Amino acid sequence: MRASALGALALGAAPGLAQVIPEYQETAGVEVIEHVDDRLPLDLRFTNERGVHVKLGDYFTGEKPVILTLNYSSCPMLCSLQLNGMIEALRSIEETAGNEFELVTVSIDPLESFQRAAETRQKYLLSYGRPAAQDAWRFLTGDEASIQKLARAVGFGYRYRPEAKDYVHAAVFLACTPDGRISRYIYGVQILPQTLRTSLVEAGEGRVGSAFERFLLLCYHYDPATGRYGPAAKKIMRLGAGVTVVALGLCLFGMWRRETRRRRSAEVPA
Repeated sequence: MRASALGALALGAAPGLAQVIPEYQETAGVEVIEHVDDRLPLDLRFTNERGVHVKLGDYFTGEKPVILTLNYSSCPMLCSLQLNGMIEALRSIEETAGNEFELVTVSIDPLESFQRAAETRQKYLLSYGRPAAQDAWRFLTGDEASIQKLARAVGFGYRYRPEAKDYVHAAVFLACTPDGRISRYIYGVQILPQTLRTSLVEAGEGRVGSAFERFLLLCYHYDPATGRYGPAAKKIMRLGAGVTVVALGLCLFGMWRRETRRRRSAEVPA
């Protein structure tokens, strides 16, 4: 495995912290600094996979949450691992790109052509295997200024290595709200389907997922140290206590109703 991939994976294991592994000093300065709830620079201009000039905001219409990834087509290993891992998780959930959410991948390589982006897009759409995603996953290319502005806005650190002609970066993607705010950062190359689904539920502010999945948000919390959702003990205890109180109240109310009826029956003259 290339050193860049190993270093980026290490960064992904501890989000928001710049880690320098002695064996891989080349990862220095490559970090993810979270900007949760910040608005994306929606006025940035890019070129889509059809060669059409677009704004990032064209894909945040206020209707569906958006998964945003920063990758590039000629990445020697990490981008493929990350996108394949995301697709594996996407295939494991009922929600489908195009129906309940959208995807946008922005290349961090300013030399990548829209034709190359189109080829990469088609490869991953075939791997995903859901027709509804055909017009729901955009691959964008742009100039260095636009790419760097987006990277800075989302806290995505990356660095070009001229000797290797590749980029050092972390494995992370963002769940964004329909109006273009950053909701969650999800790290790594193996994504738990429940983490992905719950992130979409939260990013969509309840517009994605079943009522039961929205209910689960009461019992789970997002752990920024792992980039995953896990049981929140205090919330579960409070919820359990609340259910107990309600159940006890209903039981006492039923007993009171039965006792009232019994007394009324006893008061009726024979």
